[in-house]
Amino acid sequence: MTKKHKHLGFGVDIGGSGIKGAPVDLNKGKLAAERVRIPTPQPSTPEAVAEAVGQVLDHFDWDDRFGCTFPAVVQHGIVQTAANVDTSWIGVDAHELLRSKTGRPALVINDADAAGAAEVRFGAAKDHKGVVLVTTLGTGIGSALVVDGVLVPNTELGHLEIDSCDAESRAADSAREREGLSWEEWAQRLTRYYSHVEALLWPDLIVVGGGVSKKAEKWLPAVQIRTPIVPATLRNEAGIIGAALLAARS
Repeated sequence: MTKKHKHLGFGVDIGGSGIKGAPVDLNKGKLAAERVRIPTPQPSTPEAVAEAVGQVLDHFDWDDRFGCTFPAVVQHGIVQTAANVDTSWIGVDAHELLRSKTGRPALVINDADAAGAAEVRFGAAKDHKGVVLVTTLGTGIGSALVVDGVLVPNTELGHLEIDSCDAESRAADSAREREGLSWEEWAQRLTRYYSHVEALLWPDLIVVGGGVSKKAEKWLPAVQIRTPIVPATLRNEAGIIGAALLAARS
C-alpha cells in the first residue's frame, strides 16, 4: 500500500446482480465513503465483469491495490467454479485478468471467505480465539473457516451431504422461501445442518450472516446446538470490508 492510501484499502464485491465497491478504513473496519453499485453485466463474462470493476475503481479514482470478492471457489487466483456468473469464468486467472483490465493489482477471493475475514477482524467474532465458522444464508450457504485469525479458504461447507441431500438445498434461506417454511420449521433444518458441522469441526463460535441475519430474533433462538451461535454485524458491507482487508495483508 502506498503512503497516499495509508490506512485505506479498497474492496469490490461481485454478485450475480450487482457489483459494489468502496474505499475502506482499515483501522475502523468501516467504509470510508458511500459505496457505489452498478449492475452486473449480462452475460457476466470475465471481460465484461472486469470492465465493470474498473468503472467502480475509476469512480473513486482508486489507483492502488484492491481486493475483490467472487461467488465461486478461487484457488490461488484461478476460478474453479461459477455460481451465479457465466461459466466461461472457470479456469480464468482472475488476478491477471483484473490487473490487465483495470491497471491495478488485485486479490480475488471467495465471497464468503471475504465476509468471514471481516467478521473475525471487525465484526461479531472480533478478538475471538480458536475456531470460528462464519456462514452466509441466502440462495445457498456460504462458509468461511478461520482458525486463530488464519483463514482456511474455499471450505464450501454448504455442499456437505446431509441426509442424502446437498445441505444448502434444504437449509439455505432460499429453501425456506421456496417451501414456505415457518421460522420454527426452518430452525429445525438449521439445527440439523449446524449439528452436523459442529460434529466435524468443533468450532468455538458460529457467526451467521446473509440478509436473513437481520431477522435473527425470529429463528436463531430456536437453533439448538452446542456451539455459541450469533448473528453477523457487518451485514452487506462485510464482503467489501473483507476484500479490502485481505488485499492489504497480502
